[in-house]
Amino acid sequence: MSAATKQAKTLARQLFNLSLVDGAVSAERVQGVLAYVEKSSPPNALLVLRLYHHLVSVELARRIALVEHAGSIEPTVLKAIAAAMTQHYGRAITSTAKPNPSLIAGLRVRVGDDVYESSAASRLQALSSAC
Repeated sequence: MSAATKQAKTLARQLFNLSLVDGAVSAERVQGVLAYVEKSSPPNALLVLRLYHHLVSVELARRIALVEHAGSIEPTVLKAIAAAMTQHYGRAITSTAKPNPSLIAGLRVRVGDDVYESSAASRLQALSSAC
């Protein structure tokens, strides 16, 4: 790893830390960071911004439960999933629904890199793999 890359990673991490308020990404702070980068034009600014974008994206994904579903889903179910994930992870999690007809029935919930699935499609795939 070159010194320039290491310096860009360090700066991106510092800017990311400045973007947090009470452990969560703040839109206002992100705007401030972007204005700073635009104004100061640090070395390797494009690399710094790419690394910073990745850090912010990962943090935002950690706070959203993406609930994929085949049919309709009740708002109370989304609230219950958000509450369960908030308790499980120990941080505020919001849930959002995304239709996915390939599931046939059931749900797939993604929080960051973690995936929880209870769908007919996953069970059928497990059966076909076992044969």
